Amino acid sequence: MAARPLVARQPNERLQALIQEAGCSNAGLARRVNMVGAERGLDLRYDKTSVARWLRGQQPRGRAPGIIAEALGRKLGRTVTIDEIGMANGKNPASGVGLQFAPTVIGAIEQVCELWRSDVGRRDFLSGSAVASSALVEPSRDWLITGADPQVARAAGSRVGVSDVAAVRAMTAALVDLDHRFGSGHVRPVLVHYLNSVVSGLLSGAYRESVGRQLFGAVARLTELAGYMAVDTGQPGLAQRYYIQALRLAQAAGDRAYGGYVLAASMSHLAAQLGNPREIAQLARAAQEGARGRVTPRAEAMFYAAEARGHALLGDARTCQVVTGRALTAMEQAEPGTGDDPDWIAHFDHAYLADELAHCHRDLGQAEAAARRAKESVAGHPESRARRRGIGLVLLATAQVQMREVEQACHTGTRAMELLGSVRSSRGAEYLDDLQQRLLPYGDEAAVREFGARLELQAA
Repeated sequence: MAARPLVARQPNERLQALIQEAGCSNAGLARRVNMVGAERGLDLRYDKTSVARWLRGQQPRGRAPGIIAEALGRKLGRTVTIDEIGMANGKNPASGVGLQFAPTVIGAIEQVCELWRSDVGRRDFLSGSAVASSALVEPSRDWLITGADPQVARAAGSRVGVSDVAAVRAMTAALVDLDHRFGSGHVRPVLVHYLNSVVSGLLSGAYRESVGRQLFGAVARLTELAGYMAVDTGQPGLAQRYYIQALRLAQAAGDRAYGGYVLAASMSHLAAQLGNPREIAQLARAAQEGARGRVTPRAEAMFYAAEARGHALLGDARTCQVVTGRALTAMEQAEPGTGDDPDWIAHFDHAYLADELAHCHRDLGQAEAAARRAKESVAGHPESRARRRGIGLVLLATAQVQMREVEQACHTGTRAMELLGSVRSSRGAEYLDDLQQRLLPYGDEAAVREFGARLELQAA
């Protein structure tokens, strides 16, 4: 790749310091950068001479600075920004927006509001950024060891009351319903503008302690939803930032249970989508530990199911079975329905658990069990959950491919295609693409060719 000089071609002392901290040689860093680039689909061929040039002040073009930061971050076990490696070049000073777990409530408000402003402004560094694995796990450690915020009340600004909190909660419920029916592509722009134009003003207003805690809890829920919608619109790097801030807002709310949910239901699932099994299990276990004694059996079931996904992707069938058993036991305890479940976990029913277990069996190559759980999931989801039903059908079709029931898999996949075609969902498209890849060995069969043709027509 061609390189351009930094201003005045000054030695890059920031990069030098980080390389020393990481204990990397120039050649070692080059290898790590090339590996991360390969994960992003880039054929990078840097060597120790390339690193030496960077240290003298040259800067690689394109996505390379972000990849260098990611490579160093993995070695150091923490988030590293482009600015930290001395390659922001004055054009991307805010590249770290949303990636930190702020130490103070004021810092948390400033960071999340800046994230919303940047998102509304469609800042390229947000929409195009890749996920940093270390930035998924590092905030969970901060959350685990950070004590409760002693005070969140504010005296300056417009008065915020319980009716404002109720409005945020009502807006959240309405957006969730619209998302289930039509997909995030239709809904997310509305949500982000609401956060930036209305909710930011509420956080900066005046509120007493009890109202403040409720407000932070409501905003944490809405921020997590914006992250989920970012995943569903194919922006995992942006989702990561929203999830980190939702975790911090839950901490300000004093809600350890919801913080655990953000780790297990949001960050852990993002790691699953990106194929990072070790991080999946780590995040789910952090949720279990940090929310111990603060959650209902239904939430416990979800936390265990998330951990099981990680073990399945690691190929650890034994541990997956043990953790799956814990999830099923916890769900059985939730069945009497005492009314104690908070609204953010009420949706996690037998159908959702079956969906999680179908993923586990699929990843372990247990086709019959995967098919059984997928059928259970589809049967349990109401018509209003079009996206979830469609994904369940793809899971069933995948299991049928594993059992070499190719024609039936194509039929099931077509049903899934019809459902997912009614929503604007990048996740749904990714599941269908995965199914098509699994059908490639059977490309000579008429049913497979017909399925492929329909998928191409729908994507056009």
